[in-house]
Amino acid sequence: MKRLRDTTRPALRLRPARTPAVSGTRTPALLAVPALLAVAFLLLPLAGILGRTAWTDIGTHLTSPGVTEALRLSLVVSFWALGLSLLLGVPLAWVLARTDFPGKALVRSLVLLPMVLPPTVGGVALLLGFGRRGLLGPWLEETFGVTLPFHTPGAVVAATFVAMPFLVISLEGALAGLRPGYEETAASLGASPVRVFLTVTLPMVAPGLVAGAALTWARALGEFGATITFAGNLPGTTQTLPLQVYLLLQDEPEAATSLSLLLLAVAMAVLVALRGRWTAGAPAPRPAAPVAEDPARPAPPRTGPEAGPPATDGSWSLHAEVTGFDELTLDAEPGTTIAVVGPNGAGKTTLLRALLGLTPRARAALRLGGTDVSALPPHRRGVAWVPQDGALFPHLSALGNTAYGLRSRGVARVEARRSAQQWLDRLGVGHLASRRPAQLSGGQAQRVALARALAARPRLLLLDEPLAALDQTTRAHVRHTLRGHLEGFGGVCLIVTHDPVEAVSLADRVLVLDDGRAVQDAPPAEVTRHPRSPWVARMLGRNAWPGTASADGIEPVGGGRLVVADPLTPGAEVLAIIAPEAVSVHRERPGGSPRNVWPGTVREITAVGSRLRVLVTSTQAPDLVAEITPQAAAELDLAEGVSVWTGVKATEVTVVDL
Repeated sequence: MKRLRDTTRPALRLRPARTPAVSGTRTPALLAVPALLAVAFLLLPLAGILGRTAWTDIGTHLTSPGVTEALRLSLVVSFWALGLSLLLGVPLAWVLARTDFPGKALVRSLVLLPMVLPPTVGGVALLLGFGRRGLLGPWLEETFGVTLPFHTPGAVVAATFVAMPFLVISLEGALAGLRPGYEETAASLGASPVRVFLTVTLPMVAPGLVAGAALTWARALGEFGATITFAGNLPGTTQTLPLQVYLLLQDEPEAATSLSLLLLAVAMAVLVALRGRWTAGAPAPRPAAPVAEDPARPAPPRTGPEAGPPATDGSWSLHAEVTGFDELTLDAEPGTTIAVVGPNGAGKTTLLRALLGLTPRARAALRLGGTDVSALPPHRRGVAWVPQDGALFPHLSALGNTAYGLRSRGVARVEARRSAQQWLDRLGVGHLASRRPAQLSGGQAQRVALARALAARPRLLLLDEPLAALDQTTRAHVRHTLRGHLEGFGGVCLIVTHDPVEAVSLADRVLVLDDGRAVQDAPPAEVTRHPRSPWVARMLGRNAWPGTASADGIEPVGGGRLVVADPLTPGAEVLAIIAPEAVSVHRERPGGSPRNVWPGTVREITAVGSRLRVLVTSTQAPDLVAEITPQAAAELDLAEGVSVWTGVKATEVTVVDL
């Protein structure tokens, strides 16, 4: 039944999410007064600088020779400190965010230490470490002739020591918020770890990097205590702008106020430009409004040499011996597509990640064709992976994403982009080559992700629920496209799915996993007729009762007794499969001598196409699903909570040995 819209009320308009606030409540005075005092406490010193600045003389103060020389030196020191912080801090942030090692908490504490250490104490520590009588100072002077204290390089070292933690902490937070799936996908496309870092990681954490770099530069520009303690206050050598302010306070306080105003303006400009990025971390890229996909829209016509199935670089068989959480052996000839199914936690994704070499939970001894790739890192295995969400790189266009694997393998840019465009054309999304992932619909993004994996010329293709996020209409369209292109793939393809239609229509074999073990590995028709897993039977819409065989039937795990037509081996573990349409439903106990009849209660009625599925629970048998017509349901006056009787003929029960 459709609900009629109340046209007397104004239509609701959705607004962007805002900071949660409790409407209709007043701020308690106990909190408001201290908050206002805190604002006044922070604002009063700034107001003092603004109120005491000699605005008519500010130009003279800022252009005096001593000030311009200090400003020049401050810029030199701060930019050198920023460069050193980027060179050393970016790798350190990546290590802290991406790796686990003994003493990691201690290293992070060392990073934070300069932020809480008194600046003068930091200067003393630098003297004892890099001074002429320090731990490293004599070696630097004797080997390289470098003397840090009371020289400009010493001011750079002091500023770097104090400012670099701002970069490391900001970037580590951004890296921790970046899903590893992007980097893992890039590795599966053939990108080395350094290339992944430069082309995927850094571009995606750019906001956090920029925020950290800006704060680092601003902190280095304003450094005072560590600099004067370690490098001294030598005009033209180590006397930076903050040190100049300190000197001018003694003789020319008006000039010191003007310089303080300059430093204050620089600090405020940096904070305003960041707009909260320091406290909130790197903002996630804002997706543009997705473009609705018309499944009925035909793909661009295929003409010329690009028509037909894609060419491959060879034929690659698969042999894998997986150990760990998953324990199985997998063999497949070139061109085979295997659907991997099983309940949540069965080890499906673990299997794919083991083949990629990305998980410690399981290890795969893997041979592709005649090559053993077990000891190779992920980017050299020739295994392409399409995760469930596609993991398209948001900073690259559809064409750039598709060409990524080829570029990672050393293909020239022009050739890589030409091949990528051909793959996009084959999958019907060539007209979207210039769009970013945020501008694509779900179906379009999935096809781009598939084109990217196939364009990389893999020997083994792994698809982790590639169609799960799509609506039914789009899923059917993409499934048809995928089936056509897998027919020309020269390697082996594994598809993880929970959809029986995908498993039957796309795969040559169905591998059923449960608790990391292979329960069944057979053609789709065999799995459909004789599923050896209760989960698969239920996925196919059947009733599945595991139990123990006896002389006169089956004793289901859920209780009761089920009579079957075929003789069984007493004590054997079996699975009884009952089609929903084979279950009869009655309001009264059926007459005659039916052998499988149970009283029960209707718990749920759902529509499946033109028929209804009725879930009946009973104290004398496991839950049972019957499939009947709406007319039959009306005649029986079925509703939730109604008492019924269910019956199953012995000849309608299929028994599979487990």
